[in-house]
Amino acid sequence: MKKLAACLCLCLAAATPGYGEDLTAPELRLISLFEASKSSVVSITTGQRRLDPMMRRSEIVPSGSGSGFFWDEQGHVVTNAHVIRGAARADVHLADGRVLPARLVGAAPQYDLAVLRIDVMDMSPKALKTGDSGVLKVGQSVLAIGNPFGLDWTLTTGIVSALDREIPTSTGEIEGLIQTDAAINPGNSGGPLLDSSGRLIGVNTAIFSPSGASAGIGFSVPVDMVKRVVPQLISTGAYKPPVLGIRFDPRIDALALENGIEGAVILAVEPDGPADLAGLEPARRGPAGSVELGDVIQELAGRRISNGGDLQAVLDDFEPGATVALTVWRDREERRLEIELAAAR
Repeated sequence: MKKLAACLCLCLAAATPGYGEDLTAPELRLISLFEASKSSVVSITTGQRRLDPMMRRSEIVPSGSGSGFFWDEQGHVVTNAHVIRGAARADVHLADGRVLPARLVGAAPQYDLAVLRIDVMDMSPKALKTGDSGVLKVGQSVLAIGNPFGLDWTLTTGIVSALDREIPTSTGEIEGLIQTDAAINPGNSGGPLLDSSGRLIGVNTAIFSPSGASAGIGFSVPVDMVKRVVPQLISTGAYKPPVLGIRFDPRIDALALENGIEGAVILAVEPDGPADLAGLEPARRGPAGSVELGDVIQELAGRRISNGGDLQAVLDDFEPGATVALTVWRDREERRLEIELAAAR
């Protein structure tokens, strides 16, 4: 009876002239954005292989779920690396109800990004339009679409709460993240963060919560980073970031700072790498075992470098092959040079 009553109410509402006319312009716009973006978002379920000791055979059992979205019309789906970590199988659930097996194209755990691919067959996947995360402002409106707790295609809204956040991961730290108060819960991982025009500005990756549920602090990988990483994953299966061909250590950076020298201390130079070809000098051991500084990188492409973490974050903004200006501290004076970035090996 309750279902029948609900159906009657919906039918009466649909038949009532002017139904929905009391929706405000912002509400209508939000509804339109969700309906236009929904088919581009997918749900992802994964399975892990488990050995059945009784039957002496292996089987795949459900292990997790997340979200993702179409990157192009060829069936490439972007999600988080942690969504498919350790998975023996991944299935992509489409908005039209179809469930299709996916294969892993590539992953970049250091950015918590991964690309899956499905057989598009007779489909024409609709990719999300990409925006520009470099122009985001704290306070602007955002939308998150995902599948929290298995509740498919859920829309939440909020604002950009902060920019340039960093969070720890199993492979280090991800820097430059977008912080938002749009509700992000388990299952939202890998889903898109959109601006008020429906453009992709980030990939939802994590929440900060003592309880494990949304506490109003979520983080997204900015789309500018996604636009650098994903094409390489699609073309080569791996992401090789630009490098200077040096080795550094935050502990040595801190030691140098105690002596009034700020920057990324070069501990070693890779033979025939960009730094070696540019003539950069690494630190060396003194007679008593102390560290004698060589070159300390203090500025890259006009941006101040305080430590190795800063250096890596700035490098991530460039492509291998780019030529950038470098300022180093050597022998109590600054030296400026240009250096061509190489791809990581």
